[in-house]
Amino acid sequence: MAAQNTSSLGAPCWVEAFQQNPRAATEFYGKLFGWTFDEPTAMPTGSEGEYFTARLDGKRVAGIGQAPPSTPVGWMTFVAVDDVAQSLSLAEQAGGTRVVGPVAASFGGEIGILTDATGVPFGLRQSRDVSGAEVVGEPNSWAMSSLHTTDLPRAEAFYGKAFGWELASVPGAGFSKWVLRGEVVGVVTATDGTVPPHWSINFAVVDADAFAQRAVSLGGSVLMGPMDTPGFRNAVIADPQGGVIAVSAVTQRSATE
Repeated sequence: MAAQNTSSLGAPCWVEAFQQNPRAATEFYGKLFGWTFDEPTAMPTGSEGEYFTARLDGKRVAGIGQAPPSTPVGWMTFVAVDDVAQSLSLAEQAGGTRVVGPVAASFGGEIGILTDATGVPFGLRQSRDVSGAEVVGEPNSWAMSSLHTTDLPRAEAFYGKAFGWELASVPGAGFSKWVLRGEVVGVVTATDGTVPPHWSINFAVVDADAFAQRAVSLGGSVLMGPMDTPGFRNAVIADPQGGVIAVSAVTQRSATE
């Protein structure tokens, strides 16, 4: 899977997990990925609880924060925007629903949370002096976000109007690419409803099998795989609190092509 492009406005730029016990989550993910964490700050949404920025070799890779009351535990993708309020309004015009925001965040900008026209949640992140993830596509960092949807035409119309994304088919693959100004910014898979529609978060790893074993030893579980797809070895992992991530390791064949 190609690395996520986070270099421009309108592209996914950041991922973070909402957890009932964020400190316990930092213990799990710190040992799983080798991440370190900044001192906690207040949750950007203004709700009670702590927020931790994760780093890999000193560079920002993800966030972990307190899940607000009645909010499911899980990972969320954030799209970079210049003006959160304006982007929320545009998303509402495209059929989305505002959930939170805009609200000030500790990094100096604002965030918003919304659902797309099919009901899938994601976030907006206004990055001024501080951008999103500083490491993407390298082992133990975020690689790509993938929309799983039961209504591809509606999703295509929403993201096209809200952010200017276009769909590009991938011959012989079970997914399409989201493209923004000629750059790939994500992928999308049409599902039959057996899996709830969601934005999947994929992390790059060196060895998917060893990673899955380590996740289990730390209290997590393996939901799928490890399994092979063209060029990759993949697994889907749940953390001890129920947050789900996918991981992919480049196979030797792909790495030498």
